Amino acid sequence: MKAKPIMVQGTMSGAGKSLLVAGLCRILSDMGYRVSPFKAQNMALNSFVTEDGLEMGRAQVLQAQAARVTPSVDMNPILLKPTTDVGSQVIVHGRPLADMGARDYFRIRHTLKKDIRESYERLAETSDIIVIEGAGSPVELNLKRDDICNMGMAKMVKSPVVLVGDIDPGGIFAQLVGTIMLLTDEERAMVKATVVNKFRGDVTLFDEGIKILEEKCGVPVAGVVPYLDVNLEDEDSLSDRLTSTQTHDEDSLDVAVIRLPKLSNFTDFIALDAAPCVHVRYVRRPTELKDPDLIILPGTKSTVSDLTWLKHTGLASLIQERSQTGTPVIGICGGYQMLGEAIVDEGGFEGRKGTYEGLGLLPVTTTFASEKMTRQTLARIGSLRGRFAPLSGVSVVGYEIHQGRTGVFGGDPVLDRGDGTKDGCCQGSVLGCYLHGLFDGPEVVAALIGCIKPQAQTTQVLGMDELREAEIAKLASGISRALDMDLITKIIEEGL
Repeated sequence: MKAKPIMVQGTMSGAGKSLLVAGLCRILSDMGYRVSPFKAQNMALNSFVTEDGLEMGRAQVLQAQAARVTPSVDMNPILLKPTTDVGSQVIVHGRPLADMGARDYFRIRHTLKKDIRESYERLAETSDIIVIEGAGSPVELNLKRDDICNMGMAKMVKSPVVLVGDIDPGGIFAQLVGTIMLLTDEERAMVKATVVNKFRGDVTLFDEGIKILEEKCGVPVAGVVPYLDVNLEDEDSLSDRLTSTQTHDEDSLDVAVIRLPKLSNFTDFIALDAAPCVHVRYVRRPTELKDPDLIILPGTKSTVSDLTWLKHTGLASLIQERSQTGTPVIGICGGYQMLGEAIVDEGGFEGRKGTYEGLGLLPVTTTFASEKMTRQTLARIGSLRGRFAPLSGVSVVGYEIHQGRTGVFGGDPVLDRGDGTKDGCCQGSVLGCYLHGLFDGPEVVAALIGCIKPQAQTTQVLGMDELREAEIAKLASGISRALDMDLITKIIEEGL
């Protein structure tokens, strides 16, 4: 018997759909159902590589982990990775299709419905329930033609819809009632309930609000979900952690991550930031850098343009100065490429053809190629000299997503993959490699603190797997207490 669907749509981006879907996946899994998450199209720079070397959005990976199933690109058949303000790399079934401007993509997106249906049908054969996540708002009227993300998806698989609004910024009545009003009669009949999300304070104060919503929307309110403070992977452009101004303790390890314009996979630093003796902050201006214990250049979807931005802002010269005076610097993926002597792009894969001078902090040169490298990696940190020597021998697990091939002309290789290949370069107090997830293991975090700020307290350091599982359980507990799960399961059983 094929899976029964339920779709979570939002009144806008940031309404909390991704985490609500993750919570529902865990709750339904706890109830004994075989559950799969699904999002037809995701736009994000936070991506993941599956066991078979295919690329998908991190939000669906989190949802799969919540559902206790292995992540598959069928859960996110279309991934858009922005490359410019008006263009993205289009990834279909885990492989790059093309770089497209927004207008070109909207012109061809109807042709992707076949790919979306194929992915959904494969999941439906092995699941009891599929929890579908929408994208943005279902009533962006100028974009509704050939919709594949919201009501177009719901119609394709005949899924009932739960509509979620975010009460935190205010305007919850306008969000939910306005969205319902802008739907067609057919679409309105597909909405079976609403949810008020991110409520702060005494929920009983909203009792009258529930009555008003039910009267105006014509469907029950399935619950008022409180603002849940969970430390889980979030969508890149909307993450609170990127703008946090929280101060740090003098005894903690102060980590400054450069907030590049096309920053990708900042999820690399969640486990590091979760350590009680570490404070991670994101820096966009030279005045914000100050005097950190560690500087990290993270991944980016557009290495050359972000390197140009780094130089234009003055952060590049400041990082070079800090490095020369002994501040440790780590680069991950695109950040690793920037730390080298040069980046060669004779194919024009990132725009204008040419060779671009790097920061010159590592003896490496990167050459861009047409083929993207995507793979999971199990490795051991090699024998390092200098500041990062305490990391030597630690086992790490992660994944690689990069278009460049980096030649190393000195220093120590960082990672030994065990198959005769190595990755990265470490020289003095500068280290770079391609591995996303480098800091996910507690051993790496403890060793990193030990080699940079040994006086910092290293107790209660959790790995990403342990941290994520605890936070998913916390999320599911909060959502299950707030939602009428009898109503939710009834909606699933009855369908359309």
